[in-house]
Amino acid sequence: MALTAEVKSLRQNESGTRAAQAPRSVTVLGSTGSIGCSTLDLIGRDRERFDLVALTAHRNVAVLIEQARRLRPQFAVIADATLYEDLKAGLEGTDIEIGAGRDAVVEAALRPADWVMAGIVGAAGLAPTLAAVRRGASVALANKECLVSAGPLFMAEVARSGATLLPVDSEHNAIFQVLDTAKLGSVDKIILTASGGPFRTWSRAEMETATPEQAVAHPKWDMGAKISVDSATLMNKGLELIEAHYLFPVGEERLDIVIHPESIVHSMVAYVDGSVLAQLGAPDMRTPISYALAWPQRMATPCARLDLAEIGKLTFEAPDPTRFPALRLARAALKAGGAVPTILNAANEVAVAAFLDRRIRFLDIAATVESVLSVMLSQGGAPTDLDQIYEIDGLARIRAEEVVQLAGR
Repeated sequence: MALTAEVKSLRQNESGTRAAQAPRSVTVLGSTGSIGCSTLDLIGRDRERFDLVALTAHRNVAVLIEQARRLRPQFAVIADATLYEDLKAGLEGTDIEIGAGRDAVVEAALRPADWVMAGIVGAAGLAPTLAAVRRGASVALANKECLVSAGPLFMAEVARSGATLLPVDSEHNAIFQVLDTAKLGSVDKIILTASGGPFRTWSRAEMETATPEQAVAHPKWDMGAKISVDSATLMNKGLELIEAHYLFPVGEERLDIVIHPESIVHSMVAYVDGSVLAQLGAPDMRTPISYALAWPQRMATPCARLDLAEIGKLTFEAPDPTRFPALRLARAALKAGGAVPTILNAANEVAVAAFLDRRIRFLDIAATVESVLSVMLSQGGAPTDLDQIYEIDGLARIRAEEVVQLAGR
């Protein structure tokens, strides 16, 4: 009875604290993607807890209109300016302010929201995410390219502005939950887990003929096409390795990767005393998103509860660098530093798009990235501003497209 009374008291105190708190103001950059939709699903389940400031989308104007009409943000933006009239017509009769174009997306990031979901995929997310960082917001980082392409710049701006980075990738969020950041010296190793993707057991000969449909059919996660292909090549894990380097500065040599097909252990931190702490959960992105959305508290989610007895076993294996060379390329880019990670990311984006368009084969993705890296390693030091990043990014894309055209002949 004493325990029951104590729990009841704690719940009453928590309820009272929540009631006394003002709603958290939120902006979602990339609201129509998988991360954005999952974020809005959580917000819609606890609507009084959140005040929606802005939603942005790239081209999916129909979904943006539906989201805006249902959740009523103050500002809705479509990045493709040619779709402005469609957005205007779709939101006619509401008091929602509308905008279009890249500058309007940045403006959305600058609006005074406490918390910003950086869910725009690829280099397109750099400018708006940096804008949110520079004004000192709490930024839920789902755009790994921000740190891959511009890690030193982003981290310098975080330090200057006092912004808070809340990692949303399931692996980095898991580390965030179990890492003692005040005692990084006691960390022996940070271990990122990878599902292995749909081709984990395929030979290179089998992967030679893999189709886009097979590559995006992830066995555990429901993700967009680009991220799904990155998971199939394991480049996604390579990019996450670089991201982890900036989020958790323990040194590249203390970052490791292990294949874990069940996707239940989302990452681990090994300490010098032999202890290994892990975060476990069902493979549902709403769990890490909810942790960032409610941080430093937690919030209820509809995610499946973990039943280890039903799962029965958890398996782990070392990644195969021969079948999945993207991991080697990403680690080499991290070690090289300077502009090389920017080049890696840009070349990969071009190669993945070409594969999805059936212009190159699956194994050509990593080969294209390696070819671009081999001729652009002398691009100089780390970019110091977005203009330099965009310049290097653009040059890498041109070179990657040249390689794609040769491979596709």
